[in-house]
Amino acid sequence: PSPRSCQPIGDSEEVLQYEIEELKQKDLALDQEIAQFLSEGYSLEELEKHITLLHEYNDIKDAGQMLLGKLAVIRGVTTKHLYPEYDLELSD
Repeated sequence: PSPRSCQPIGDSEEVLQYEIEELKQKDLALDQEIAQFLSEGYSLEELEKHITLLHEYNDIKDAGQMLLGKLAVIRGVTTKHLYPEYDLELSD
């Protein structure tokens, strides 16, 4: 059983209420951030395109990291050791 399932019902409701409030705050912060971008002249379509491109970038980066990891295992070295060989920065 998970720790939450062992908690009394009252505690679970309090935890859920807290999580709901946290999500509401995050939603409000995101709405404010979107409003800021819109006030700077960005359009919703442009923001959505940037988000899509960021997701695509992250997927490609994850695949590259996975391949580097497999290559490092095959060669018996660390991934960090391969970065200079492929002209990658450690911050990449």
